[in-house]
Amino acid sequence: MELRLTPNQQKGVTLVQDIVRAAGMNVYLTGGAVRDIISGFPIRDLDFTVQGNPLKLQKEFEKAGAIIGGEEDVTKTLYLTLPGGVRAEISSARIERYEKTGKPPVVSPATIIEDLRRRDFTVNAMALSLNPGSRGLLMDPFNGAADIEAKLVRVLNNYAFVEDPSRLIRASRFSARFHWPIEERTQARYDSAKENNYIEHIPNRAIGYEIEQLAYEDDPLNVVKIFEKEGWLKVLSSHWTTAKVDTAGLSQLMKARQQMIDLGYAPDPSPAVLHFLTARLSGKESADIRKAIPRRDLAEAWRDLEDNAKELAKRLTGKEAATPSRTWKLLSSARQEMVLFLSVTARQQAVAQKIKNFFTKWRQVQQKVPLPEMTELLITPQLPAYPKIAEDVFMLLLDGKLRSRTEILKFLKPLAPPPPPPPPPPKRGRGAKAAAAAAVPAPAAVPSAKKKGKGAVVAPVPPAAPTKHTESHPQKTAAKPVAAKPAAVKLAPPAKLVKKAAPAKPAPKSPPKKGQKKH
Repeated sequence: MELRLTPNQQKGVTLVQDIVRAAGMNVYLTGGAVRDIISGFPIRDLDFTVQGNPLKLQKEFEKAGAIIGGEEDVTKTLYLTLPGGVRAEISSARIERYEKTGKPPVVSPATIIEDLRRRDFTVNAMALSLNPGSRGLLMDPFNGAADIEAKLVRVLNNYAFVEDPSRLIRASRFSARFHWPIEERTQARYDSAKENNYIEHIPNRAIGYEIEQLAYEDDPLNVVKIFEKEGWLKVLSSHWTTAKVDTAGLSQLMKARQQMIDLGYAPDPSPAVLHFLTARLSGKESADIRKAIPRRDLAEAWRDLEDNAKELAKRLTGKEAATPSRTWKLLSSARQEMVLFLSVTARQQAVAQKIKNFFTKWRQVQQKVPLPEMTELLITPQLPAYPKIAEDVFMLLLDGKLRSRTEILKFLKPLAPPPPPPPPPPKRGRGAKAAAAAAVPAPAAVPSAKKKGKGAVVAPVPPAAPTKHTESHPQKTAAKPVAAKPAAVKLAPPAKLVKKAAPAKPAPKSPPKKGQKKH
């Protein structure tokens, strides 16, 4: 589900489930929303079914930022526009029992499975749970997913068109929209109901609902042509024909809408679609159609469309749009629906040209930001002030106030961040010497002489130097060996090897005296 919904639709689902579940009701995503998720078609709006009365939750939805578009007391249905412009419909799970053709049904509360059973076509009789413990569970008791795969429109029961004749119009609309054929047995029942003229018993609220649905079609002209061929267009309005439709204006509107979508906008074309579909009907006929539409907000938007467009055109020719930058700000802040409608209906050349520049020429200027000079001066998106600087640069480029590199640099240099500080200089003095000493590796251990015996090690003893008395009078006294003091072992510098100590020489013997025999 999350992969198929837009971000605004995902937020809408979360908002509805939180409010409904806080009221202690179970809530399900149902009908066309589930059908479009599975089929891959665009998800036009969100249909919710709750086990309870959603009309009691109007204040909570208004506090959350939703707009109440209308309500129906009999079916306990609430029409909403959720934040982000998401259309939604929340209805109570119910059973509808038809006692006679053309008479309103007897409505009573029901479970979600019973609610699915009373619906029109198999592809609309599916539900997706939004409740804890079963969230994401698909309920498809009539195998609607198989009919989606087979691309068929199939009714749920044999009396579907007799109980609710508006399903004849709906079958034609789905077949025209999806380019799906009507299933064989369904087609036989469709033809039978048409021959018996059951459409005469269609209730007024169903007529208004079917007119409203035309406003949301991607190709409304094709659907209207099918309706005229089947005879349903006169059912919706007795004087309505394709000749009363402004086909050229409708075609331009849909092209302009696609252009805005490609640029990242999401305008709601439904009021303008109804305007062009009824362009050549009389004022009274158009007013009657508006009264039948269940969504009051849509009817009011259609009624005020031309007046609001004239007001925007007036602002585009005044001081508020005296420069390209001011015009850009005005069109950016205006309602997207008004910009869309005015792009098709503007009669003043100046207004039409400004809207054209807004969608084409000025977009090319916007793509030049960031300029190479901004990168050169380290003005990057990481700066907190970058969005404001980029916008100011774009406005000046639009007005032609930044033409050369010199002008650009002159404007940007005061806004550039300071250069990064240089690296710290190397330390000198005692601190440097201490750091250098710390960097020198530890000296190698001095090898020591082995002790006599097993593994004993002693320091070598250097030879004792002869005394002066012994050297001058060798004949008088014999030199006695002098016990040499053990010399302190000095550590050799790291770069030199320690030399092995030489063995001590014996003391020289004195010569024998006269008369003494030599041994």
